[in-house]
Amino acid sequence: MIKITIAAVGDLLMKSEIIASAKRSGGYRFSPIFEKVTPYLKKHDLTIGNLETTFSGKRHLGVIGSRPKCNCPRERRNPRTGLPVFNCPDALASTLKNVGFHVVTTANNHCMDGGPAGLKRTLKILDQQGLKHTGTFRSIQEANRHLIMRVKGMNIGILAYTQGTNSIQVPNRWLVNRIDQKKMIADIRELKKKTDFIIVYLHFGKEYQSFPGKAQKQLMHFLFKQGVNVVLGSHPHLLYPVTQAKVKDIYGHVRNRVAAPSLGNFVSTKLIGNNNTVRGMILSLTLTKNDQGITDILKIDRFPTVVEKRKDKKTAYTVIRRMA
Repeated sequence: MIKITIAAVGDLLMKSEIIASAKRSGGYRFSPIFEKVTPYLKKHDLTIGNLETTFSGKRHLGVIGSRPKCNCPRERRNPRTGLPVFNCPDALASTLKNVGFHVVTTANNHCMDGGPAGLKRTLKILDQQGLKHTGTFRSIQEANRHLIMRVKGMNIGILAYTQGTNSIQVPNRWLVNRIDQKKMIADIRELKKKTDFIIVYLHFGKEYQSFPGKAQKQLMHFLFKQGVNVVLGSHPHLLYPVTQAKVKDIYGHVRNRVAAPSLGNFVSTKLIGNNNTVRGMILSLTLTKNDQGITDILKIDRFPTVVEKRKDKKTAYTVIRRMA
């Protein structure tokens, strides 16, 4: 019998105020943001989060085609859509690795904020820090290689998809995994041959809607029928209930399936004046693989979190566990 634990969190939404609060003489220090929850992240065998920013570098601070006015990373607006354009100092990548993250998903509506060059640079920075990633890719060959994490004798397949890119054009389809059922079927089918367990991370739904929509529920059920074990969700910026049920897939296997349609914001400022947008969760999954090679979810645990904002010499942000 093999037993492992997996932790999953929602959006790592690196707003300009958070970046500014991490600025120190000579660089940026992001570790204080995570110091209260690092023990919970590190105690798991595999920890996953959604990187909702880019590491586009100084030359990509502004909107594509515009000339940045300064060399400091800051949040700007796309003049065509009015939506924020995210870019974070590279120091965050090493912090994420040091506080316990093993994998970040990169398929979300902000992944193209730095254009194709920013997307590719983001993956380069993650590689330099030893952080695995999936959802965006630098080549068609890379897009065809699925992420499999070998954890204590279990092969965990991880896929990530987004419903959009904030109306920013994606010049090559393989750059970004979009939610497309035909592609998802093909990806899952390929992973089923090589893995014991499959997690799909979806960036979907409607921002600030307080419950999952019908289309979200249907898509999660569709994925469970294809053999997916866990569906994690992000994008609404609000925390949704996590549910578990036994579902029989098209292969005839009855397994515990976990649906987390929105894990909320793990790191964020308060959005649209809504206190719930600084709430999230560390979802903890305990998996077992028996002597017959059958892998299933033994139990799930929920550790609610909130981003605490305090004012010392400057405004500081810290993720803490909160009482449910």
